[in-house]
Amino acid sequence: MDYLSQVYLLSAKFIQDYPANTYPELMHKQGRPYACLLIETCDGFFICVPFRSAINHNNAFLFKGTARSQKTRSGLDYSKIVIISNPDYIDSSTPAVVDKDEYNEMMTHLPQIVKEAVSYVKTYINHVNGTAPLHPRQFSRQYGYTTLAYFHGILGI
Repeated sequence: MDYLSQVYLLSAKFIQDYPANTYPELMHKQGRPYACLLIETCDGFFICVPFRSAINHNNAFLFKGTARSQKTRSGLDYSKIVIISNPDYIDSSTPAVVDKDEYNEMMTHLPQIVKEAVSYVKTYINHVNGTAPLHPRQFSRQYGYTTLAYFHGILGI
């Protein structure tokens, strides 16, 4: 699988266009940036997988060898993926600062993370368009709090 990936922040324009009162599953925390692993796909959109310090489910890549992961379940949260096609939603002027240990672990496992993130999105698409529906309980477990429902237009569903 070919891909380009890098860590970025989502821009103020993204935050403005996707307000918390309309998009409650997005991670809106006042004054905190939305740092994410940005994966460029060949489908014409970007998959943004956010870093989180405390994840209480398994739809994520959980860090194992970092200082923070010894105290909380930190990782990259697939359930809070953001799909973007507008390059204005990427803040390329402000450097994304993430924990160095987490960045190193992410880079070590990057092919796995990309594969899992793309699979998470494709499984959702295939369920919603009826190509490969999941059992309702499995769908609820995996996608009950997903942000992907906000991006059907970009995903083509």
